[in-house]
Amino acid sequence: MVAGMKKKIITLLVLFTTAAAHAEFNTRAQSAYLIDYDSGAEIVAKNADTLMPPSSMIKLMTLAVLFDELKAGHLSMDDRLSVSENADYTNPIWAPASKICLTVGQTISVRDLILGLIVLSGGDASVVVAEKLAGSENNFTAMMTQKARAIGMPMSTFGNASGLPHPNNLMTSRELATLATHIITDYPDIYPMFATRRFEFREHHSDWCREWGRTHTMNYNKLVFTMPGADGLKTGHTDDGGYGMVASSVVGGRRLIGVINGLHVRGHDALAAEMKKLLEYGYATTTTQVFYRPGDKIAQIPVWYGRAPFVIATIEKPFAVTLPKTARREGLRILARFDDPLPAPVTAGQVVGTLIAELDGKTMATAPLVAQARVAKTQFFGRLIKNIRVIFGGK
Repeated sequence: MVAGMKKKIITLLVLFTTAAAHAEFNTRAQSAYLIDYDSGAEIVAKNADTLMPPSSMIKLMTLAVLFDELKAGHLSMDDRLSVSENADYTNPIWAPASKICLTVGQTISVRDLILGLIVLSGGDASVVVAEKLAGSENNFTAMMTQKARAIGMPMSTFGNASGLPHPNNLMTSRELATLATHIITDYPDIYPMFATRRFEFREHHSDWCREWGRTHTMNYNKLVFTMPGADGLKTGHTDDGGYGMVASSVVGGRRLIGVINGLHVRGHDALAAEMKKLLEYGYATTTTQVFYRPGDKIAQIPVWYGRAPFVIATIEKPFAVTLPKTARREGLRILARFDDPLPAPVTAGQVVGTLIAELDGKTMATAPLVAQARVAKTQFFGRLIKNIRVIFGGK
């Protein structure tokens, strides 16, 4: 412990704002979940932690694993992957399922696989990805599980990469929202592909598939056609489980992420209408204020034995608070809590404190404060001089 170190709390802002309950959102879906992207605040939660079959929404995890390979440089968008018998359109499992319509022995670019997964919900494309990255679809589920745990999804389990009915395919709406948040945040160069409305695959190798391709080009996510600002992500459907969707939209600069699962309706248009209702409810009943963004100077913290006297504390993600629009309350406070002084050395990105939003004594949001830059430790004589100054009443 550094001599004289103490816990310090400083008040950064005190605001007058709103924070009261609002009418519940009503839906026939078995599960519904809605969050604000910047604050992470929960706006709607109906059975959000109930494990349910995710159907084709599971392909978001298949894509996330693939995106990691692209980000790491292990694959490129133009790389071509081989199609096995497991992904061939004549495999009986694809007869009733969504697909690109691939033929054993052909190759397909990574870019077309991604678009085929997003727009056409191609289960065959998911098999091509799984076999390339893990050798088999069964092995790939271990990669999916590892990825899920790494990004904060402790409950989800995976039986395949496509979402076809399997007892191990189980996800919660909360964890699907976590996955959507991860995709939007961590793959900003790839994410715009989720807004693609139409994809026409031009490399079919059979007459049957060419005919299939002429009539299957439109995104199953009808929300991107009907709601301004909607830009993703993925739908799903099975006869037993009903319809589901993970969606995101940006309205007035504010992004919301919604999840619906277990909705028994007649088709994707009705699913999109229900999701639009959920998102519009969030925009109509809540408001979000972003207080700090990455790189903002939040606090200047003294460093003990540091080559620089202070380190600037900032954040790595936007710090925001979401509150209902109705019923006025006073006293939202933004606080910074940290040790004063910090012992050197301090590394860039090191957690040095906590940023807190409080309302009526209740914590509304927290985020780690991190060091903006490295502060090295002084050499022996520098520390000696520092000690002498302290002895004689200096700092």
